[in-house]
Amino acid sequence: MESKIKEFMNLVKERNQFEPEFLQAVEEVVETVIPYIANHEIYNGKNILLRMVEPERVLMFRVPWVDDSGEIIVNRGFRIEMNSAIGPYKGGLRFHPTVNLSILKFLAFEQVFKNALTTLPMGGGKGGSDFDPKGKSDGEIMRFCQSFMSELFRHIGPNTDVPAGDIGVGGREIGFLFGMYKKLRNEFTGVLTGKGMSWGGSLIRPEATGYGTVYFAQSMLETKEDTIKGKTVTISGSGNVAQYACEKATQLGAKVVTLSDSSGYIYDEDGIDADKLAFVMDLKNNKRGRISAYINKYPNAKFFKGERPWSVKCEVALPCATQNEVNESEAKTLLKNGCYVVSEGANMPSTPEAITAYQEAKILYAPGKASNAGGVATSGLEMSQNSLRINWTREEVDVRLQKIMADIHDSCIKFGKQDDGYIDYVKGANISGFVKVADAMLAQGIV
Repeated sequence: MESKIKEFMNLVKERNQFEPEFLQAVEEVVETVIPYIANHEIYNGKNILLRMVEPERVLMFRVPWVDDSGEIIVNRGFRIEMNSAIGPYKGGLRFHPTVNLSILKFLAFEQVFKNALTTLPMGGGKGGSDFDPKGKSDGEIMRFCQSFMSELFRHIGPNTDVPAGDIGVGGREIGFLFGMYKKLRNEFTGVLTGKGMSWGGSLIRPEATGYGTVYFAQSMLETKEDTIKGKTVTISGSGNVAQYACEKATQLGAKVVTLSDSSGYIYDEDGIDADKLAFVMDLKNNKRGRISAYINKYPNAKFFKGERPWSVKCEVALPCATQNEVNESEAKTLLKNGCYVVSEGANMPSTPEAITAYQEAKILYAPGKASNAGGVATSGLEMSQNSLRINWTREEVDVRLQKIMADIHDSCIKFGKQDDGYIDYVKGANISGFVKVADAMLAQGIV
């Protein structure tokens, strides 16, 4: 089996040189899926996995725009339309200087499995640009978004490809993108998710990824007849996912003690309660400030410049920042300090070595494709509301979100439970997602 995995990965590496993030995401899936394929005749000899790792379409285009000083700037735009076997391509747009093909292909590949796990009819895709919205005026961001959409609009649609937000793309950016799409196509349709409530958005959508990450952690704890109530929680990031993970964990009785951004992390031993979180949300969402400003408002807290929060003692860790933010050393420090639950709010935030450390310690560990699927699940619910021309209440959407997260957890148990009772959530998520997509691909022929 090891030789089969190595042979497959050698082929993928040959075709995708200089794309380390994408190769990392593929290898993590391949290690669990190839043994499953070998034991199930229906998939043998169909090269189904090779077809899955190859995007159906890769779009790359220039994005020229004019800054406030009148200078013409040129960025790169991307859209990876990875797999549409079970529905239209669905996945976020990321605006960040680090955006490149490798990162977007890894995100699109992960999205295929994540979307399949939600049980909703959505394929996988991802896109974005190396544009950095930090420090830009609203006018500059509007002009960039309009230029970006002037090319992307011809490749997307409510039944073809439905983008959403991601890092660097919040409600403001979605508004500018949607406005330009509507003008170019002369139609009002649910082509983007994460829209404002007055023009097609869904309640709970901003909160969904963070809420879902906590709901999944709670489901894992319930397998041990435990609960998140009373637990100390460390969270990385201070954007949308981290904010609402903090909110939901606090509502469920946990004590969140850390938040971070690229400058470092804050540690508040007393816990980040609702009032403190409201300050953080205003700081990050409205003032576009740095997390270090937290200690000016709450001097009992400490700020650790240039560090990540994984040395802080906790029972539950929620990585909600970005990929590969927890390395092997940090994972072992978490374990040493008593952490026994890791639920990923970000995409692939743990390195392969960190994941190995979790699994060897047999803690409750959920990969992002399972635990952070609440965001895209609620995007799917937004698509449904747009199609029906209705709006569900906050309670209705939250109940549906909780049901979806519980169903994802159940599917991970179905395919990931070991003979000794340990639940391998990585294996469970990978195989569950693979089976749904692979069965659809086989039914539709070689296309």
